Amino acid sequence: MNKPYIVCHMMASVDGRIDCAMTEQLPGVQEYYATLDALEAPTRVSGRVTAELEMARPGAFQSEHHTPLGRTAFSKAAEAEGYEVVVDTHGTLLWDSVPEGERPLLILTSEQVSREYLAYLDRSRISWIACGAERIDLPRACDILAQDFGVKRMAVVGGGHVNAGFLAAGLLDEVSVLVGAGVDGRGGQPAVFDGLPAQRPVTPLTLTGVKTYDSGAVWLRYRTVHD
Repeated sequence: MNKPYIVCHMMASVDGRIDCAMTEQLPGVQEYYATLDALEAPTRVSGRVTAELEMARPGAFQSEHHTPLGRTAFSKAAEAEGYEVVVDTHGTLLWDSVPEGERPLLILTSEQVSREYLAYLDRSRISWIACGAERIDLPRACDILAQDFGVKRMAVVGGGHVNAGFLAAGLLDEVSVLVGAGVDGRGGQPAVFDGLPAQRPVTPLTLTGVKTYDSGAVWLRYRTVHD
C-alpha cells in the first residue's frame, strides 16, 4: 500500500486525557505547536468534533435531495505542500474561505456523502476524498493522499476516535505525546486513543525519544510495532 508516513501527535494530561479546554490549562501547553512542527508533517488530520469546535462555521449542511455519491472519487482544488484534512464521514460541516497562505482544506468522507455536499465543496474550492461504502476506508484514503495529493508525511491530531481509527487500521508509524504536568481526573473524558472494542489487545510501542521541559512537561515519541 502506498501511504504517507503518519504520526499521531497529541497534548495530554498525565492521565492521558485530551479535552482541549483542559489541555489549554496544562503546564507545557506552549510547547505543543513547536513539537508538532518538529515532526515535519505539513499535512494535519482532525476529526469532525475537533473541526466543529475549532475550524468550521456554526450549523450543518442540509441536503434537499440526499443522493449518496456511491463510489470512490476525489477532487483536488488546490496544490499544496500540506493540507488541513478533516474527517467528516457524512458531509455536514460548513466552511468559510481559507485565508491565503494557510493550509488548504481537504475533506475526507465516505461514499454515503451527498452529491449536493460535494458540489458545495467544489463551489467553495475545497478538496475532498470520498471512499468507503459505509464508513471511511482509511487505507484507501491514505493511498489517494500519497498518490494523488503528494502527501509524504502527515500528523493525526485528534480527537480520540479518529486517532483510534488510524491505529486500528495499522496506519500509524509513530505516536507522539506531549504530556503536560497536570491531572484531569474527570470521568468520561476522551483519551488519546478512544472508542476501540474492549477486547482489543494492547498495541506495543518502541520508545524512540524523550524530552523534558522546565514546565514539567515531557515529550514522548514511540515507533509502532507491526507484525
